[in-house]
Amino acid sequence: MSLNPGDTAPDFTLPDQDGNPVTLSGLRGTTVVLYFYPKADTPGCTTQACGVRDHRADYEQADAVVLGVSPDPVKAVAKFHAKYELGFPLLADEDHAVGETYGVWVEKSMYGRTYMGNERTTFVIDPDGTITDILRKVKPAQHDDLVLAAITKS
Repeated sequence: MSLNPGDTAPDFTLPDQDGNPVTLSGLRGTTVVLYFYPKADTPGCTTQACGVRDHRADYEQADAVVLGVSPDPVKAVAKFHAKYELGFPLLADEDHAVGETYGVWVEKSMYGRTYMGNERTTFVIDPDGTITDILRKVKPAQHDDLVLAAITKS
């Protein structure tokens, strides 16, 4: 499935780091920054998550909720969340169904080995549930600047 700006964001329910269900449609009325990351507590994913944590005031000022999604189990996202005191929900997409729906579950390769995993991609979803921006293969250190520019543009 290929999603584009202007499409309605597919609804889903996933457990957060505490095992509580989070449903996308339950956040209507608020801008949602939905970012998919490959694996909890790896260098790039840590840089990206800590960047969101460190820009919390900027996201709050923009009235935006940030959700991070990985194929890790709840236990792994809970440990990652606690270790870095992230302060925003991390969702466990253990069967990668949501990643597949959003088109970010892709074949990757590293050191000559191919495997399936999340492509680092961020979807900006407006308060009506419409995708306004899609940022693909964002470098973790640039993530917040690009996302904040996208959510604050007129």
